[in-house]
Amino acid sequence: MAELYLVEFKGSRREVFANPNCLGIRASDCVVVQAERGADLGKVSKKVQRETQELGKKPQNILRKATDEDLKKLIANREKELECFKECQRMITEKGLEMKLVDVELQFDNNKLTFFFTAEKRVDFRELVKELAATYKTRIELRQIGVRDEAKRIGGFGVCGLPLCCASFLSDFEPISTQLAREQNLSLNPAKISGNCGRLLCCLLYEKELYHKSLPSYPKIGSKFKTDKGEGMVDKINIFREYIVVKHETGEEEKIGLAEIKKREKKQSGILRRWLKKES
Repeated sequence: MAELYLVEFKGSRREVFANPNCLGIRASDCVVVQAERGADLGKVSKKVQRETQELGKKPQNILRKATDEDLKKLIANREKELECFKECQRMITEKGLEMKLVDVELQFDNNKLTFFFTAEKRVDFRELVKELAATYKTRIELRQIGVRDEAKRIGGFGVCGLPLCCASFLSDFEPISTQLAREQNLSLNPAKISGNCGRLLCCLLYEKELYHKSLPSYPKIGSKFKTDKGEGMVDKINIFREYIVVKHETGEEEKIGLAEIKKREKKQSGILRRWLKKES
């Protein structure tokens, strides 16, 4: 049974391909793969375990490892994509179409040219397609994408300083609500909980389980908490560094670690058990 590999293409596009010819493939190798009506070139991300693959259409095949000539052609294609972008943008402006051109991708074998765009409403781009087809003499596809897909194709860095999750490892976008921000004790200021795309941060969703698992170990924000300095109010919780911030009436802030919190809870539980035993 052929091995499976995850291959990355321009715009953070990822697909799984089979290796029926048992080529010696490693991560970061460039390979030529089967594509729709032709061939495409991408970079191997990693080997994929077959049992982790969802059942669906049969994966296409890896045809061969890329040669130096293939890589030179890829560079030439990238230069042509820039020219196509400028020309298509000129056509869009000339026709007065209400659409934003995001990216252009030329299939490795030049059999397909895809233009990605965003638009607030439906756009009649039939005349644009005809003009593009007449200009480039190849199959043309105009694909409308959402703002989250736009961020994924363009890439960049998030507020955390790391590469965007959508461009790094996320394969699908799921609905995200402000309720997740509330559960994680985050500010509901849109500027602080939105990503480069203007939508709610994707990390709110996949960090949800960590918060659900960790928060019960801490007292709630706004609750009273007694320390050696007196009674104060829980003002902040940091589950990653495992501490809370207690704010006293004087305005002084005090950090209390999770280990100390558990120690105090254990002590209080012991006192309660002894009191109940005494009462019974």
